[in-house]
Amino acid sequence: MKPEIPNAKPETLSDWLAYLESLNPRAISLGLDRVTQVKNTLGLDPGFTIITVSGTNGKGSTCAFLEAILNVAGYRVGCYTSPHLLSYNERVRINRRPVDDAAFIRVFEKIEAARHGIPLTYFEYGTLAAMLLFIEAGLDVAILEVGLGGRLDAVNAFDADCAVVTSVDFDHMDYLGNTREQIAFEKAGIFRTGKPAICADADVPETLSKYATDIDARLLRINRDFGFIAEKNQWLYWGRSGRRHALPYPALRGGYQLQNASAALAALDELKDIFPVGMGEIRRGLIEVDLPARFQVLPGRPTVILDVAHNPQAVASLSVNLANMGFYRNTFAVFGMLKDKDIAGAARILKPQVNSWFIASISSERRGATAFDVARELLRAGVPQTAMSGYASPGDAYDQACNLAAENDKIIVFGSFHTVAGVLRRRSGE
Repeated sequence: MKPEIPNAKPETLSDWLAYLESLNPRAISLGLDRVTQVKNTLGLDPGFTIITVSGTNGKGSTCAFLEAILNVAGYRVGCYTSPHLLSYNERVRINRRPVDDAAFIRVFEKIEAARHGIPLTYFEYGTLAAMLLFIEAGLDVAILEVGLGGRLDAVNAFDADCAVVTSVDFDHMDYLGNTREQIAFEKAGIFRTGKPAICADADVPETLSKYATDIDARLLRINRDFGFIAEKNQWLYWGRSGRRHALPYPALRGGYQLQNASAALAALDELKDIFPVGMGEIRRGLIEVDLPARFQVLPGRPTVILDVAHNPQAVASLSVNLANMGFYRNTFAVFGMLKDKDIAGAARILKPQVNSWFIASISSERRGATAFDVARELLRAGVPQTAMSGYASPGDAYDQACNLAAENDKIIVFGSFHTVAGVLRRRSGE
């Protein structure tokens, strides 16, 4: 296979990222053959423990809980997540610090020399880069967030010592299947023989439990093998190693975060012989955890809420959180989504809570939907045309929402990482 030769050798991280996008004609191309070939050429053999996290929603939060608690406990921790909000560097963190541009460029050059024309996708290239950086750093533990599905995701080229599936719902159906059973089977593909396999979805699909049984993974189910009890000012976790009382509510807002935090604690319970953590370290980790745009309420008036909810299940959680916020005169939605998402389904959930929709085109992504596309789906969801207006970008939509919002109104920015990122850039003056 003839290697691609760029017009000019990439020099900056931005140059490299643009080049990576050109290598494979498809933004999403599942399969382990390409990434495994280059992994073997590079001789990537992680000597550290790997925790792999999959799920329709809750992956990023669960990774953040694990990362914060293990870091507070003094372990050398790497975390690989996607997508990013403002900077590619956010995707790879070592001891909770993003890796710098120079380090990315160095490992990208190594991968380029090793791939011999194999058309890696953007995500595959990034996964190999993360593992190269983690190996160089001499980690104790790496936390890997699955990009899409699990079984055929690039992250799954590396064996998990503990696997977590946070939730199973309908998303990426073109790739994962049209039923929860099919989707669950794809997510269960990160399980490994003899290793703990944690499922934080209360309704465990049969295909997931059967896969765990067939390969002899140790399946732990929420509400059966571990769980939580919410109390007024604190909460309790219970699991196979006993109970942890008087835990503070996490810094990440929303009642559903207790499910994600419980999944993280169940994983730590299973790894306690390798990575013991004390109650003080768990409490600190829960308080110090930081993950932008997960029901993030910005200071000031009008109230602005950022949430990367991008499928109906996540939007349903957003709806519950909004309902618990108390009375606001008007609610304005700054809304943009990718065209392969269930736009109408997401809008239908929030329709009763939104007075006006400021629809944004997402032009920075090959899968981005235009404002016209989104408006058509909102009409299908029953949103009146008089309640919506379209804009060229999330920043423009946000500006108009701010112009019309009074101090006792709220603005919710949701639908995609790209939507939230566009608003954050506009707020910072970019």
